[in-house]
Amino acid sequence: MAAEGFIAVLVTVGSGVEAERLAESLVEERLAACVNIVGPIRSIYRWQGVIERGEEQLLVVKTRRALFEALSARVRELHSYAMPEILAFPIETGAAAYLAWIAESTALA
Repeated sequence: MAAEGFIAVLVTVGSGVEAERLAESLVEERLAACVNIVGPIRSIYRWQGVIERGEEQLLVVKTRRALFEALSARVRELHSYAMPEILAFPIETGAAAYLAWIAESTALA
């Protein structure tokens, strides 16, 4: 199975509760095969001209490239931030069995 059809998406959220809720929704709705929750992490960023610091959780979402738009829309719908981080990176290569599992665990729209 070719890896070019798969992506990893990074999403940060403000709490563990929000991370769990978002991750569960994405997997339950078959928009993601798996979501790892990493954290807490410290983020330093510029928002509306001010340097901000905060504790966040990082979601690492494994899915199909074809599901990105639906996944992104769902994250924006569920997310508490006005402008959530949603960054997708191509999976260049991976274990064939794992990639097949991602394909089997996600639904195409």
